[in-house]
Amino acid sequence: MIFTVAIDGPAAAGKGTISRAVAARFGFAYLDTGLLYRAVGAKGGDPVEAARTLSEADLARDDLRTLEAGQAASRVATIPEVREALVDFQRRFARRDGGAVLDGRDIGTVICPEAEVKLYVTASAQVRAHRRWLEVGGDEAQVLAEVMERDKRDADRAVSPLKAAADAVVIDTSDMGISEAVATAIDIVRARIGG
Repeated sequence: MIFTVAIDGPAAAGKGTISRAVAARFGFAYLDTGLLYRAVGAKGGDPVEAARTLSEADLARDDLRTLEAGQAASRVATIPEVREALVDFQRRFARRDGGAVLDGRDIGTVICPEAEVKLYVTASAQVRAHRRWLEVGGDEAQVLAEVMERDKRDADRAVSPLKAAADAVVIDTSDMGISEAVATAIDIVRARIGG
């Protein structure tokens, strides 16, 4: 069965947690596409060359979840040639037999506009910054400033800006616990598979 679930949204909204849970529940393969960009940014050097030569080992680095890697990912994601180098990989992954869940910023709008399910997971900037701060520590006000800066950069970029697909179901996790957010997403996917 080919069945693609595209999950988009800003940083720290919960899309990764929801994506992993949906993939596990339905036995689908999972790709955190943000890791592709984080790995390109973390490799350093020419970002276009880094994207073209990205390997599985690059995705296994243990420094890809840092704030620095997230900022680097947001910067390299604005480079059209980097995005082009990673699009084919993502599209092949998405249409693999057995189903796939991909999360990112432009999965439902650009990478997989034909996805059977599109979700847009969001939360207020303050809630997302607090979640990120609990994860990485540091100065919470600085984390909020960085989240807001990244949101602006992701939304304003000329190529594949962060936005919900017209046919995406929006899940606002600002006032939801993890289990409620996951259950909401699973119910939506289950309804589409069953329908």
